[in-house]
Amino acid sequence: MLVLILGVLIWALAHLFKRIAPAARANMGDKAKGPVALLSLAGIVLMVIGYRMWDGSAYWGRSPAMVGINNLLMLFAVYLFAASGMKTWITSKIRHPQLTGVKTWAIAHLLVNGDMPAFVLFGGLLAWAVIEVILINRQAKPAKNTGPFPVGKEIGAAVGAVVVFAAIAGVHYWLGYPAFG
Repeated sequence: MLVLILGVLIWALAHLFKRIAPAARANMGDKAKGPVALLSLAGIVLMVIGYRMWDGSAYWGRSPAMVGINNLLMLFAVYLFAASGMKTWITSKIRHPQLTGVKTWAIAHLLVNGDMPAFVLFGGLLAWAVIEVILINRQAKPAKNTGPFPVGKEIGAAVGAVVVFAAIAGVHYWLGYPAFG
């Protein structure tokens, strides 16, 4: 339990550092990127280990309908990451596409994982993403992506999302968590 909680906290604090202590982060310049990346990686490792070793209380389980909804939400979450990097049309409508993708990912996983480890992992990362959006919105003026939005980028983001989603599903199967049933 503590390993998972520690992993979520390390991840969140590493990412919130820029928002919580902007002057300290600015003084570090590019030198902060390495430590933040290492802390993020350590957080991920601890989250994976902690999630896999914690056998907590279950409140609901998977159902075929929820698995289908989860997979559609996951495809959309992955698309938001691709769209963010490629500056597609949707980035002109959603201010924080990557953080919206994280929130979508977390909600999707909470739909099919109704146990305490899932509440800590996915609920914790959902809370982090919400806090991050609030802090960004308070500190930074909105930047509008006004285009142009070439069709090639739109298609590239969609195809990339499907390929990455398939890879993620494969990793889930490899780890023993069937993504489609």
